[in-house]
Amino acid sequence: MVDVLAAPQQGKADSALRTLTGISIAHWVSHFHLLVLPMLFPFLKEKLGVGYVELGFSLTALAVVSGLTQAPTGYLVDHFGARKILLIGLTLGGCALILLGLHLSYAALIACAVLLGLANSVYHPADYAILAEHMDEARMGRAFSVHTFAGYLGGAVTPAIVAALVTLWGGVGALVASGAIAIVVAVLLIAMGIPEAGAHKKKPGGESTPKQAVITPALITLTALFMLLSLSVAGINNFGVVALMSGYGTSYSIANVALTAFLAASAAGVLAGGFLADHTERHGYVAAACFAANAAIVLLIALVTLPGWALTATMAIAGFLSGVIAPSRDMLVRNAAPAGAAGRAFGIVSTGFNLGGIVSPLLFGWIMDQSAPHWVFGASVIFMVATVVLSPFTERKPAKAVRE
Repeated sequence: MVDVLAAPQQGKADSALRTLTGISIAHWVSHFHLLVLPMLFPFLKEKLGVGYVELGFSLTALAVVSGLTQAPTGYLVDHFGARKILLIGLTLGGCALILLGLHLSYAALIACAVLLGLANSVYHPADYAILAEHMDEARMGRAFSVHTFAGYLGGAVTPAIVAALVTLWGGVGALVASGAIAIVVAVLLIAMGIPEAGAHKKKPGGESTPKQAVITPALITLTALFMLLSLSVAGINNFGVVALMSGYGTSYSIANVALTAFLAASAAGVLAGGFLADHTERHGYVAAACFAANAAIVLLIALVTLPGWALTATMAIAGFLSGVIAPSRDMLVRNAAPAGAAGRAFGIVSTGFNLGGIVSPLLFGWIMDQSAPHWVFGASVIFMVATVVLSPFTERKPAKAVRE
């Protein structure tokens, strides 16, 4: 009798692990693809005969398209199925890089960026819809943390992978190979049997699930929270090194070590945050507490010139705390999503990330142009404090969690 009962449970656990593995690999690809073009800018500049402003415009196009299409893609996920949309996104992103490699021109670069932005809009709505529906409820926070960690890892290894591909096959070969990786992963997900999610499931009596409003006050609040979360770390990620060098007299090597510590600790914090998210239901307060502590730490960095070892340690603590809240952040969205609308919910709130990604380079670049490097960290503190104020409101009247 024990064996008869254990077999289905073991099969369910194996299926969940396979699903989490496949979805995490797809998320790895999404972050990898976001950095392929920047890593190849020196090659593209030489071959296309354009400046860095023109190259930078391609990234702006990618960010704008991704931001505008997150919510519509969430609708497609819920109505046609997350698995289908995810496979289309992987294939689209892969083909975009391959076609650019085969036809190098500035017009092709912009077209590639637009297609990459469209492909990028797929991952959050599709991934989270599948995870929310097929992961064990008791381990949902850890599942979200592994998924997020895989994305962090994809970004971290991109420079090394692209450099190796350029060494082996040149810039064109690196573009084609980077695109082919996504095609291979799409085939792998099919072979793994990644399950479907969304696609207008029906009730047992054959009646369709009643339509519910998706753009709720809770999701609007969470979208604002996601934008603040993006803004609170974007300045440190993108301008931290130059701010430390110009405002604090920090050497290039120490500033890079400090930023590396921040990013690596963020990834570790994501995994730790998964366990925390599974052992609490007060996810908004977890986010508020972490960012309150983080605001104090970053304020110290803004106001005090620390020795190299202390700066590195302080940046690592700040990075860890910023990573810890990621699974709780995702649980807040899942709990606020109406039944059958996980794709749309995550698509809507992920728009906040994209808005932060569009605004932050302009804001922090302007701060540096004003010769105010201390305010790179000071502005981050302001956004962290705003996050602390807003986070508890996400705990009010939570919508019914997705249970399909």
